[in-house]
Amino acid sequence: MSRESSQSHEPGRYFFPVSPLMLFPQTKGEFAVYLKQAEAFVLYTRAEEVFTHETRQRLFDSGVQQVYILQKQKELYDRYLEDNLGRILGNSAIPSTERAKVFYGVSVDMIKEVFDSRLPDGLSRKLYDRLRRFVAQGLKFLGEEGSLKNVAKLISHDYYTYSHSVQVFVYACSVLQTFGYQDEDLVKIGVGALLHDIGKTRIPHAILNKPGRLTRREWEIMKSHTVQGAALCAGLPVGQQVINCVLFHHERVDGKGYPSGMTGEQITFPIKAISLADCYDALISDRAYAKGMSPFAALNLIREEMTGAFDMELYRRLVLVLSGADIV
Repeated sequence: MSRESSQSHEPGRYFFPVSPLMLFPQTKGEFAVYLKQAEAFVLYTRAEEVFTHETRQRLFDSGVQQVYILQKQKELYDRYLEDNLGRILGNSAIPSTERAKVFYGVSVDMIKEVFDSRLPDGLSRKLYDRLRRFVAQGLKFLGEEGSLKNVAKLISHDYYTYSHSVQVFVYACSVLQTFGYQDEDLVKIGVGALLHDIGKTRIPHAILNKPGRLTRREWEIMKSHTVQGAALCAGLPVGQQVINCVLFHHERVDGKGYPSGMTGEQITFPIKAISLADCYDALISDRAYAKGMSPFAALNLIREEMTGAFDMELYRRLVLVLSGADIV
């Protein structure tokens, strides 16, 4: 073991902590792992070293609760988590709170990558395949009792398009799971929920982040994100269900939505769920022009002041899912 200087490697600035449970036997990290001893950091495993059962057991035997990764290697660690996500989320030996952190962190990082890339040529097949694999693994975790409660503790109330996209996915799919949607359909819906705002990568930042009311022209540009999003998904075998989620997530049951002004049964049930989740998360999030509401206030506003806009059975299920109550 080699000792690192505590003066040049301050925790929080140069290192970040992770649970030893994240070091899976028979996997290889492209990052180094350190232990903190007194005021110094000691190298435990080198980059490219294969983790073994003994690697982790020694930590448990020594009572180590946290190991440390260099901040400059965070991207490598994040990709390691993504590559091993199924093993992590499906491992009941790892506390649900820890798995929730991994689930939320991986999902936000992945969608942030989508939005930061600005997608000049549209969504790539490679990135789409990563999203689809994540959704399939994430849905199994969300279906576990108590998982949504742990994820909800991590949800950001600072509005960012990428975290908002993840949160809409979490809310919409958690509600739709209570209706018995089959796995394959739910995966498609989940991908559509994650990508519902992908068109905002084509909207100028000055409009997206404007602190005041949008002009009529700016609002028309903002509304175009639904059509632009569908265009970004063109050319990929995503299926019409995914494209519809992106294109129609601002439709309303009362016909006051866009881009088509569809009403009632013209809007599919999954899109109604995404529409409701989208509105709810926007209301509870801090925006450039408004402070986010409490969950109770947001739900009350939807019921009392947006009558007819959303499917009320979906609304009832959302309330029950958020409260952790049994669905009857």
